[in-house]
Amino acid sequence: MERRIGIGALGVLLALGSSAAFAQTAPANQSTQSNQSNQSQPAQQQGSKNQPGTAISNTTGLTLDAAPPPVSAEEEAAYKAFDALPNSDVAKKISAGEEFLQKYPESRYRPPIYSILTVAYVQTGQSAKAFDIGDKEIQLKPDDVQTLAILAQTIPRAMNGSTPNPEQQLEKAETYGKRALDIVPTLPKPAALTDEKFAAAKSQTLSMAHSGLGLVDIRRGKYAEAIPELEQSVKLVPDPDPVNLYLLGLADVKTSHFEEAQAAYDKCAAIPSSLQQACKSGSEEAKKQGSTQLSAPH
Repeated sequence: MERRIGIGALGVLLALGSSAAFAQTAPANQSTQSNQSNQSQPAQQQGSKNQPGTAISNTTGLTLDAAPPPVSAEEEAAYKAFDALPNSDVAKKISAGEEFLQKYPESRYRPPIYSILTVAYVQTGQSAKAFDIGDKEIQLKPDDVQTLAILAQTIPRAMNGSTPNPEQQLEKAETYGKRALDIVPTLPKPAALTDEKFAAAKSQTLSMAHSGLGLVDIRRGKYAEAIPELEQSVKLVPDPDPVNLYLLGLADVKTSHFEEAQAAYDKCAAIPSSLQQACKSGSEEAKKQGSTQLSAPH
């Protein structure tokens, strides 16, 4: 099955000179409830397998704290109705979440709903809404590493030539990514997670943060700085996002590391996705350049 490319991949690739086709994202959300059926799917956050309308699933397994008691029985019932909606229907989840927030704008349940909507908006290509609701979540929960990492990765991917205040957006993505990197090592292990799943969850979150920081560097033309960030992003997970492999190949080419570029492009080309052809072409070009130009020391 072809793997789908993350949100904003078209804008990224067009801006960087690729004609690869756009497909929707895969980062998935965390829920505050322990009875979700799809809680631990290690490769989902990278995977470009989710499409609009597919299930909202846990990106990392690093869940938010349980929401405090509601102020009314009506509010509690409304939240339970939202939570009970099948995660397979992202559109209904979004509609119910928006309705809840409109009716209870100061609800104590805002953090889990903000978190779910951030990912749902990313999944459905509504990046502006994702950034708005994600910022609100960070204001309420500055240490929500999942939302920090998702925004760090998605903001630079969604940018294009018409993005207002691009440097401000890059600074925000950089801040969020660095904050996630700082917080993840300090996280206590949730009782519901095994050591193995907790380690995998942290690695997934760190991978997204490094991915975002690497693309921020690329968009600033700092290709040498981007390489270690993207290398970390692809090393941290067993199923790397082909976007990150493509970007790593690009950064290596820009810094005359042609052998490394070819290796990254080849790994990308081996993953069924809409980037396969672009990565095959990138590998061939890196090989050609390596045969005619002097490679820089790595």
